[in-house]
Amino acid sequence: MSFPYLDEIKELDETARQQADGSFVTLADGITHYELGGPEDGQPVVLVHGFSTPYFIFDNTFEFLVNSGFRVLRYDLMGRGYSDRPRVDYNIQLFVRQLKDLIDALQLGNASLIGLSMGGAITAAFVSAYPEYVSKHVLIDPAGAKRVSIPWILEALKMPIFGELAFGLFGSVSMIKNIAADLFAPEAVKHFQAQYKIQMQYKGFKRAILSTMRNGMLDSFYETYARVGALQKSTLLFWGTNDTTVPFEYSKAILKAIPHAEFHAIENCGHIPHYEKPEIVNPILLEFLSK
Repeated sequence: MSFPYLDEIKELDETARQQADGSFVTLADGITHYELGGPEDGQPVVLVHGFSTPYFIFDNTFEFLVNSGFRVLRYDLMGRGYSDRPRVDYNIQLFVRQLKDLIDALQLGNASLIGLSMGGAITAAFVSAYPEYVSKHVLIDPAGAKRVSIPWILEALKMPIFGELAFGLFGSVSMIKNIAADLFAPEAVKHFQAQYKIQMQYKGFKRAILSTMRNGMLDSFYETYARVGALQKSTLLFWGTNDTTVPFEYSKAILKAIPHAEFHAIENCGHIPHYEKPEIVNPILLEFLSK
């Protein structure tokens, strides 16, 4: 029997998915929600979001790259957005398997991967396991250079039963409030939070988030990044200088692991520079992907 999170009031079923944009495909671990756009003969680019914010985080990037002639895929990680919330361990193996299954299903070989935050750890693990699938690699404020430092109360959420009780009582308000920390510009917060809350009404969201925390996705992936660095894939790294979620100083560890990466520090910007500063990020991204 699942824990009764009282604010998860809806089933993520066919009726719910009919209200969503994008498409759906059944993979090994369940249904994945995705959007694929751009010319069929365009260079494939795959966008992988972070810890809990679904694929709307790439709205601007997706539109820009599609209009620039790329074949662009974005999708919701398992447990997020309109993708299934299977009863499995939400670990790196699950997320890498979902990405590979999706690329195979849509026949998007030799793609450029763009990983945001936790998506950076996922794309790095994917590149390490399947280098033949990847032409170029873009990291945006990637998690995993070091273990993410979280308050003691969030550490306590990893404890069975206590985590479910605390998350059930305080989780929704806390997550909506804390998601604002990803943004440097306060005027963008309300719209961002409104989009974020949609997924929270569907059953299984909090269970998936807790499982992600409990299965090492906020730990260090430095050795994975180092293996990726040894492969010498063309790599582009963005980092917001005012990032409080994954601090800017962690960029030093990523550059140590991937010393050949082209690095761009984005001033006056938080954790999601492509979202807050598209006028700066998009031209750099286009030049890199077009080389």
